[in-house]
Amino acid sequence: FLYFPETYGISFRIQISVKELLGTDVVLKLLFHLPVNYPSTLPDISVNSDQLTRAQCTDVKDKLLEQAKKHLSEPMVHDLILWVQQHLKDVIKQSATVCNEKTTLSKGTEDGIWMLLLHLDHMRAKAKYVKTVEKWASNLRLTGRLMFMGKIILILLQGDRSSIKEYLILQKTSKVDVDSSGKKCREKMMSVLCETEVQSEHKRFQTFEIRDYSTLEKLQRDFEAAGLTTLFSEFVHPLFK
Repeated sequence: FLYFPETYGISFRIQISVKELLGTDVVLKLLFHLPVNYPSTLPDISVNSDQLTRAQCTDVKDKLLEQAKKHLSEPMVHDLILWVQQHLKDVIKQSATVCNEKTTLSKGTEDGIWMLLLHLDHMRAKAKYVKTVEKWASNLRLTGRLMFMGKIILILLQGDRSSIKEYLILQKTSKVDVDSSGKKCREKMMSVLCETEVQSEHKRFQTFEIRDYSTLEKLQRDFEAAGLTTLFSEFVHPLFK
């Protein structure tokens, strides 16, 4: 594409790291598109982060646009970045509260069954890693699949929300793999693709299984059989592009 600033404005990406709850860093990728008549017109903003759910990214974006309205007709990008660095914790907390309220309203309880989809970058000590994941799933009474398709590794889990949260902490803080020199190391290359409540159309997994897929179609069929067609097309299919 050729961008003509006088016709389309300019687009640029900024990556920032924000100290979040539990002391972990959240890396936010912000894309700003400044229209030609910026700052009298609001910028377009998109927010991505491997550490946040899609819903949380949307909440961050909505809050940034609210802030942008307060700065209309003055340069605002710098102020918006400062604002998100200071307020990200609050936005994420509010985002979680809103999710819980919705759950409570729809279920009359917060204890619904939840589902988590993770993408791992690699497993150097595969046999040990697989055993560890099986042990955690069993101890936390989680069901689902550990799926291998070419270089893509996915973990799909279902269970109590508290067990899902506990699993995530184990996955991030335990030494589950080895680095290139063979030393034990933590999982640093994991991304949470989706964390959501199990809906009526989703099939409940009865066991935790390890599966190897020879083709993308077979992987897709398994997701479809479990009522997870949308999950596959939104989060899994893009990994293979």
